[in-house]
Amino acid sequence: MHRADHLARRRLSAALDNLVVTFHGMTAHPDEHNCECHWGSPEELSLLKTPDVELEPDLLRRTWQAIDWTDHAAVLRRTLPQFATVLVAGRAEPLFGLEEAGHSFARARWQQWPDDHAGPVREFLHAWLAHSLTDPDAVVPAHQVFVMCAEASGTLGPWLAEWEKQTGYLSDRRLAEAAAEWEYELLGDSLPWSVGWYEHDEEEMRAELVAWLLGHAAVRLRESGASADLQHRIRLLGLTGEDRWTDPHWPGHRY
Repeated sequence: MHRADHLARRRLSAALDNLVVTFHGMTAHPDEHNCECHWGSPEELSLLKTPDVELEPDLLRRTWQAIDWTDHAAVLRRTLPQFATVLVAGRAEPLFGLEEAGHSFARARWQQWPDDHAGPVREFLHAWLAHSLTDPDAVVPAHQVFVMCAEASGTLGPWLAEWEKQTGYLSDRRLAEAAAEWEYELLGDSLPWSVGWYEHDEEEMRAELVAWLLGHAAVRLRESGASADLQHRIRLLGLTGEDRWTDPHWPGHRY
């Protein structure tokens, strides 16, 4: 095991442990309710009002995916230790993409929580991204973790900065995987994931991601020996309109 792998695993493990300590004893609001037909039974609802009881996987999934809690922040705090562990293990089972889990964080407005609650959440997200970039045994692809963090926070800056800090062969490979995953949508002038929280600026995110790929990422892709085809597709992001799709290296995408 490389030292970076070891440190990343220790950091993530410590972050998960800190969530357990921080949110120990938390419950949903006593008056919280949800539709019995669409969410679950009164017995299941009572579990959210009981601290520290592990939820059955399907109940946990229904809970974090629900968008109509009266106090979503309290529900997230109640489920967060278990939810974070499920996310890291790749067992969250979103319907479309991991950004859905980020939307759940965003609805809870966790960044507005007191520092002793928001801090452990922030550290968990950073530790998970660093782990996904440096540990060969990471379960969830780094580009999916990145998207989840972006949607959880409504910004790309901290997560792009985290990626810049993590250098080396594996992080460069993860970068090439992300670029290959994103280039189709970006060349169609779309963000390559769904923005599900109304306060997030999709166009601002897309522009920031494109600028980063054309700058920092392009240099790393070139220096790490990424394929010429991938490098050209990223280069094309710097062109617009006819200049882009008449370029000799236009990949023939249809939208």
